[in-house]
Amino acid sequence: AAVLEGRDGSAGLALADVARLPLRDGCLDAVFAAGLISHLADPAAGLRELARVVRPGGRLALFHPVGRAALAARHGRPLTPDDLRAEPRLRPLLAGAGWRLESYTDQDTRFLALSVRETGEAGRERPAG
Repeated sequence: AAVLEGRDGSAGLALADVARLPLRDGCLDAVFAAGLISHLADPAAGLRELARVVRPGGRLALFHPVGRAALAARHGRPLTPDDLRAEPRLRPLLAGAGWRLESYTDQDTRFLALSVRETGEAGRERPAG
């Protein structure tokens, strides 16, 4: 669609495994991750890899069009505090991967956690393998 609209010069689309992105360190200004975090086999490693490819000071938006409570209700399960997207679980997970959580919104109509890439080295570490 971007090519057809003549907008392919300012962005690109890559199909890749979030655990091993084919991008150089710090090459992105931001990542918009829609519905991603709860589908990662290893969320900490995935967030570290995203931190690796985002420049210090860059942004990460974890988004879902439905909030935690509405999603749990839709799936017929209770909302529990061990939910990966619960703020008390998400904040330290992000911090350990090199991100600082700046804002957190969890409403029925959307989930949005905005983070900033820290200048430390947490996001630079690659999992062994």
